[in-house]
Amino acid sequence: MTIIINMKESLNLRKIRIAARFIKEGKLVAFPTETVYGLGGDALNENSVKKIFLTKGRPADNPLIVHIASFEQLYELASTIPKEAKILAKRFWPGPLTFVLPKRDEVPSITTGGLDTVAVRMPANEIALSLIKLSKKPIAAPSANISGKPSPTSAEHVVDDFYGKIECIIDGGETEIGVESTVLDLTSKPPTLLRPGGLPLEEIERVIGKIKIHPAVKGRIVDVARAPGMKYRHYAPSAQVIVIEGKKDRVHEKIVELIDKYHREGLKVGVMATGGFYDADAFIDLGRNSEEVARNLFKALRELDKKGVDIILAEGIEEKGLGLAVMNRLKKAAGYRTILLR
Repeated sequence: MTIIINMKESLNLRKIRIAARFIKEGKLVAFPTETVYGLGGDALNENSVKKIFLTKGRPADNPLIVHIASFEQLYELASTIPKEAKILAKRFWPGPLTFVLPKRDEVPSITTGGLDTVAVRMPANEIALSLIKLSKKPIAAPSANISGKPSPTSAEHVVDDFYGKIECIIDGGETEIGVESTVLDLTSKPPTLLRPGGLPLEEIERVIGKIKIHPAVKGRIVDVARAPGMKYRHYAPSAQVIVIEGKKDRVHEKIVELIDKYHREGLKVGVMATGGFYDADAFIDLGRNSEEVARNLFKALRELDKKGVDIILAEGIEEKGLGLAVMNRLKKAAGYRTILLR
């Protein structure tokens, strides 16, 4: 039995205390953040964290992000906190920015995927912050979806994946940003972007200067995942995804051509694009800018799966601002099956 707590209209601390009790007992709670919904458990409780991995079907070497409600909590998790963390936290926390820092011995190895570093962020969502405060625990919370599938941006998505498998789901409505947090490794000089996300790279660089971009951001296979989303296939629906990049008119022509090709092969085709219209079996307009596309991306992938399409043709967008995170997610969903039109 899964308890669903409706908190779409207003914050209700009495209801959140129910969920916080589950966290204290080592059980799992799905809750909204500003990015996506998280599947949360006590980050310092090995049994609780093990449940997260087992419930998601997540590889044990894929580290979790730990969520906190105050900067002071960071000292309980990280053995070293560089000046960049303090500067960035003052500017962007609460918000969609995760720091990778050397971990304290108190943080279980299972939480960090066996690494000597821990990933930490402070979410900009009152439900999430209240849950952390009332449970009095740092909460480890990967996205609340079956491992490898599109991340959840509504409680309905969590219900689809986990109803009857976890103790509690807090329904806070649709998430604001729609893609996961940006992950920044502060153990390197200069800092390294490990995963693009809800905070654009350009905004970080305006505060601390130029940062390195890890090759995994653009698709290089890695042996060790220093952050979520680096090593394994992520965000993928059941249908095969193909990303088409290039000038708008050429991309449109190519998608029309591919729709015809796959229809002749007897396949159902879905299309995700930024405007225009396609005579496909299913078509979803993702929006007119990178913020709208990010907000709608995972929902669109899930909707097209429900429509039973075999192929999803996705129009690429410019890799600037949130566009870098969008294209990172799309290319991973496609297993890097892309068509680049010059």
